Amino acid sequence: MGFLYAETTIAATITFIFMLAAYKLSHMRKFHVGTMVGCMIFDLCMPIYLVLNRDWYGRMIEGGEILNFLLWMHLGLVITLYCLYIMQINIGRKLLAGDKSEKESHAAQAKGIILTRAFVIITGAFLYEAPEPIVNS
Repeated sequence: MGFLYAETTIAATITFIFMLAAYKLSHMRKFHVGTMVGCMIFDLCMPIYLVLNRDWYGRMIEGGEILNFLLWMHLGLVITLYCLYIMQINIGRKLLAGDKSEKESHAAQAKGIILTRAFVIITGAFLYEAPEPIVNS
């Protein structure tokens, strides 16, 4: 399992590649919508996975990392990403209903989502700490 220490960063990067593909292939509506929704669901589930599988109390409170600027910047980026997702879903629903007047704002927000998500992945990778190796005695 040693090669999977950064599984969250690897998984987020793979879904980011899928998101880029869906952005470029927006004319393929089923692929575009399905992939984007899948990436959004992945991003919503990632904090749940991290809380259930990482020692956050030990790292944040006992380790004193609660005052880490990078951690708060990462949290701010995640909240920004979620807000952009909400706005994008609302505009996407209008587009699917046939309102083409929102097409430009949907495309502009998509660029913001891609940029914000890239920064979320980068800051998350910087915050990653590999677990201590188990030494057999």
